[in-house]
Amino acid sequence: MKHKLKLILPNKKYATSYLKMEKEFRAEGSKTASRGMDLFKSLKDFSLYNRKMINDRRGINLEKGRVPATLYWAVVGNKIVGRLDIRHRLNKNLRIIGGHIGYAVAPSERKKGYATEMLRLGLKKTKQLGIKKALITCDEGNIASRKVIEKNGGVLGNKIKVKGVCKLRFWIRNIL
Repeated sequence: MKHKLKLILPNKKYATSYLKMEKEFRAEGSKTASRGMDLFKSLKDFSLYNRKMINDRRGINLEKGRVPATLYWAVVGNKIVGRLDIRHRLNKNLRIIGGHIGYAVAPSERKKGYATEMLRLGLKKTKQLGIKKALITCDEGNIASRKVIEKNGGVLGNKIKVKGVCKLRFWIRNIL
């Protein structure tokens, strides 16, 4: 990595870059839109979006089935290269699939080591939340994500089938 990757809370300074990344995900056909993107279509929407992210972090006005969660933007230089979502606790659904941490790297920024560093930094954040053992899941066919999880100490707990797709459930002891 030429520039050091850092995780930041949503910040208007990087909002244009973030919107470009989300546009890349949509163009790729990604079905996993970031939380709050229904509110954040242009720069004028940033304040409303940011208020939702703050409320989500604090556990205020959560939609049914949601838990308190913090969304981080992964920044390298002045560019958003990915996003990382930390769920502060698990509910019934997250215990099956989703886990404590979800992450995505912009299609144009993949294969640069960003996901590994994002997860490493995300694990530090979960430790600060008192999470001693983090659950992270991925599709069985997502070899890149599996490697990222394993590089960060992930141990395969089990495989489950969800809607016909085999999911891998990894546990990482938070001893960083």
